[in-house]
Amino acid sequence: MSKIRELCSQGYVTINSSKKSKNVADENAKFERYYDFTCTVRNVRPHQVLAMNRGESLKILTIKVEIAQNIVKSFKTWCNDRWVPKFCNHIVKGFIQNCIEDGYLRLIQPIIVRQTRSELTKKAENASIEVFSHNLKRLLLTPPVRGKVVMGVDPGYRHGCKIAVMSPLGNILSTDVIYIHDNRKHADKARIKSLLVKYSCETLAIGNGTACRETESFFSSMIQAGFFLPLNVMYCIVDESGASIYSVSDEATKELPNLDSNLRSAVSIGRRLQDPLIELVKIEPKHLGVGMYQHDISATNLKGALDSVVEECVSFVGVDLNVCNESLLRRIAGVSSSKAGKIIQWRNEKGSFTNREQLKTIKGLGPKTFEQCAGFVRINPQTVQRIRQEEESESEQSSSTKGKKRKAGTSRSSKSKKAKLEIPTTINPLDMTCIHPESYHITEKLLEKINASVTEIGLACMRTKLSQTVGQTGMDSLASELEVGMPTLQLIMDGLKQPLDYDIRTAYEKPLFRQGLMSVNDLQIGTVLTGRVGNVVHFGAFVDIGVGKDGLIHTSSMPFYRLQNGKPLGPGDKVQVKVIKLEINKGRIALELLAVL
Repeated sequence: MSKIRELCSQGYVTINSSKKSKNVADENAKFERYYDFTCTVRNVRPHQVLAMNRGESLKILTIKVEIAQNIVKSFKTWCNDRWVPKFCNHIVKGFIQNCIEDGYLRLIQPIIVRQTRSELTKKAENASIEVFSHNLKRLLLTPPVRGKVVMGVDPGYRHGCKIAVMSPLGNILSTDVIYIHDNRKHADKARIKSLLVKYSCETLAIGNGTACRETESFFSSMIQAGFFLPLNVMYCIVDESGASIYSVSDEATKELPNLDSNLRSAVSIGRRLQDPLIELVKIEPKHLGVGMYQHDISATNLKGALDSVVEECVSFVGVDLNVCNESLLRRIAGVSSSKAGKIIQWRNEKGSFTNREQLKTIKGLGPKTFEQCAGFVRINPQTVQRIRQEEESESEQSSSTKGKKRKAGTSRSSKSKKAKLEIPTTINPLDMTCIHPESYHITEKLLEKINASVTEIGLACMRTKLSQTVGQTGMDSLASELEVGMPTLQLIMDGLKQPLDYDIRTAYEKPLFRQGLMSVNDLQIGTVLTGRVGNVVHFGAFVDIGVGKDGLIHTSSMPFYRLQNGKPLGPGDKVQVKVIKLEINKGRIALELLAVL
């Protein structure tokens, strides 16, 4: 077998696909380009392999691996030279040659074909997982829309559009169902405006599922007509992939027990705009719609790779203890499902966290767990203040929204022995940084040396003092003086230089907001548009250009010099594109990349 593999690796082996039958239905001609497709095994692309595999599983395509005749001939010659005796009679020689022929056709060729298909599929799956991981990371690191009241809209026809209004912290303020695609839309316009005015909401998050285009048109026409004035209302199209699956999951039932499953999807859409990381970690990654043939890939391999990406993103961003959910906490090092539940329970019973040290009072969270997780959690004073303001506002209202909040803040006494620990309740600015509590004493020594205080963290004067000290003493000498390793010292200095509200996600492009819309019929060859990358695959990038159908920038229309610093495109990137081809009947829009904005 090693000989035939060697010959195949050096020779001409092709993979061919053809339509199985003329009578087989192929919706929208998805596999049209594979009806008569031939490519060498060495040159076939990962997405082509996965597409052919999908077509074969749907019984639309027939796939064959063909080995060139010169390879077969060379292999049989080698077998003859090895096993046919030089001085045997023609009967023996013919018998052995027949055995070689039979062995090749019946055993060896099928094995080689299966192994070739298997190797191609494995390589394609690994490449697909790599693309999915890259896309997922960019999606999770989408900048949040902080400090805004958001109305989430889950579009629909017959059963209406589900809406949910969320406070800046994600608490549910109101939910409703509106019917804007029939004769009830005129009455519902007033209901929508009253909700927006009541909660001073100027931001809409519209899901991109069924009836999205019509719902977008409805809101756009009202915005253009000035119906919501004096509110300056804008909307953003939010990818709702996985929202319906989440809305009927056990996790959604546990988090929003008193809310109808249809309304939960509207809540999820709104919260995805407010803070994508917090909301998207609740959903199984393969349902997020940013991959390539992810449902055809080994579930075990995909889950392992994507889980590591999620954990990496959570570690990069950090977790605000007062707004995070159980799903997010589980992604932190050292925090299991049970420990995450205890943290949420403590927050629900005692109110918001004011410092990291309070984690030590939670039963079941030992010193080792605190050591592992403390560096990844944050205490944001602004969040604490908003929570207290919302609690005061709710206490004044006669109606209760019990069971609909992401966070709670009622204070109760605890009988836990751990609660007797004397933990300060004051806010420590260092708890807002990436500096671990174990390094606080070193940080204090450094601040004393440079004559600075914690109130200067993230300010220009802090960066100046650190730069001057390093310039005078050097990093090595400073590390020796503070009795700390270089990596730890560098981490401390980074934490002191960064603003207290620093978020790694701000380096990426923010969501794209609109007040009007276009139709695909408005497009012409040469039209220049601004759009947002929604998904990236091996053969190009799909871009939302605001016409209800994503366009494709093929790799051949994506010049390297037009990429930003040579970096590949990713979900969330804002781009300027030109329409170079239109196939409206097939729903295809070909684009050329002009610039990354």
